Amino acid sequence: MSPKACSAPFADLSPDRILEALESAGFPCDGRLMALNSYENRVYQVGMDDGPMRVAKFYRPGRWSNQAILEEHGFMRELSEAELPVVPPLADANGATLHEHGGFRFAVFPRQGGYAPEFDHADTLRRMGSLIGRLHALGALRPYRERPALDIHSFGEEPREYLMSQDLIPADLRDAYRDVSALALDRVRRCFERAGEVFSLRLHGDCYAGNVLWTDTGPYLVDFDDSRMGPAMQDLWMLLSGSPVEMGVQINHLLAGYETFFEFDRRELHLVEALRTLRLIHYSAWIARRWDDPAFPAGFPWFASPRYWQDRILELREQIAAMDEPLLGYL
Repeated sequence: MSPKACSAPFADLSPDRILEALESAGFPCDGRLMALNSYENRVYQVGMDDGPMRVAKFYRPGRWSNQAILEEHGFMRELSEAELPVVPPLADANGATLHEHGGFRFAVFPRQGGYAPEFDHADTLRRMGSLIGRLHALGALRPYRERPALDIHSFGEEPREYLMSQDLIPADLRDAYRDVSALALDRVRRCFERAGEVFSLRLHGDCYAGNVLWTDTGPYLVDFDDSRMGPAMQDLWMLLSGSPVEMGVQINHLLAGYETFFEFDRRELHLVEALRTLRLIHYSAWIARRWDDPAFPAGFPWFASPRYWQDRILELREQIAAMDEPLLGYL
């Protein structure tokens, strides 16, 4: 059975196979291998026979086409060549960045050090905003052709339909989740209507604190696996936290840096809570789609419990209220 057809897609990815794969791509290893935290793909820190440690990412079979992965690699290379602090994959002797061995596709990256950023400081937010502004200035130059867009259907409607087609939601909570998620998506549509037609560009796509490494010279952005087309706000809202007033202060610091390099359409402020709502629905559907992978029941044992879905129902009710609130904190 191929990895793509298997319900446990990484079952055959043994340490020996990982080392063999890296050797086949011209990255001879010394046997040191440490798994890093990742559910969607499998990521390892690997010791090299000669030179610094590397990071190897083995892509989940069936998720992205080769063309879509290479498009992501190309965007990272474009950003790196413009001297943005990102970590593009390393090329082999033939210039290839995507490799295949034993039915698994993988890429090798430099190991980038750093520590978790503290986004409660104004200067940190301004520097982060500057980096995202530079990224979006390049991301706006041309569209992705192979990677999907972040929109209401792909991140809200279709994931909700998938969840309702499964048996993971407890029977006595299905109607409540169905109703509240439908109402939440109605509010999401209203937010997008208020924002009007916003420009879609190439994004990082998953720009939260866990994908930012802070160094003595500032932030590095890592893991472009969720890069796609979408509104600029998608790369900003996940850096916000706290009350509406606190988030208003934070977004103004972010935009002070951002607009040094790229103009921000203020109508996209209507999308903050809408994008948060889409992510909540999409996240539950992401776990549900991966439930046959043994790593997911082990990593998310509470997912099929009544408490999990009770919390999601309450969460969406809170989001409905948040999407009805005026934007006083952001203006």
